[in-house]
Amino acid sequence: MGVRTWIQDWPVYRQLTGTDPLGRGAAASSAATRELRPRTATADRVVKSVCPYCAVGCAQNVYVKDDRVVQIEGDPDSPVSRGRLCPKGSATLQLTTGESRRHRVLYRRPHGTDWEPLDLDTALDMVTERVIRTRRETWQWEQDGIRVNRTLGLASLGGATLDNEENYLIKKLFTALGVVQVENQARVCHSSTVAGLGTSSAAAAPPPFSRTSRTPTASSSRAPTSPRRTPSASSG
Repeated sequence: MGVRTWIQDWPVYRQLTGTDPLGRGAAASSAATRELRPRTATADRVVKSVCPYCAVGCAQNVYVKDDRVVQIEGDPDSPVSRGRLCPKGSATLQLTTGESRRHRVLYRRPHGTDWEPLDLDTALDMVTERVIRTRRETWQWEQDGIRVNRTLGLASLGGATLDNEENYLIKKLFTALGVVQVENQARVCHSSTVAGLGTSSAAAAPPPFSRTSRTPTASSSRAPTSPRRTPSASSG
């Protein structure tokens, strides 16, 4: 390579003499970068989806090639997010391809130091047995002479990515079990979504289900007990 060729290939020279004085385009490119193509260009199909994290409900385009997710980007057709994704939403691809994702139930015994894999049926049987046993051991028929029919030994903490159908079933299940401690983490860690919810649905937080109605109330001063996914779309 001659000196003249070397100088002409020097990015600073191209920046000073070419049409890219700020060095943001052609001046900063190379033979290697000019051969690069986005993963979205080679995808077989695009699947519409919704970000699995907070309750804002940003839409996503999931790019698939050979039945494998290769890229996830914001959907510009969404009236909620208009193609934008926060850092967590932008990294959603890691949920499908990340090496740290677990595909089996892991269980650590009391006083144990290691995790052991369990099949799903065994894990569900263990959960069922403990719920029934805890309910039986902590059941209260009366409190201070008042009929309560409840258990304070169980509690539920929901997530913002639960949809209406899931929340309805959760509320019905725990009410039937006599559980009164039904909470949602939306009021704890979703302060950052208030602006988005206010813009998209004029709501500051997912509205709770009222005690006397099966439909969500318009507003409440109490903490949400079972959130409504806003906007509705897929745990978050």
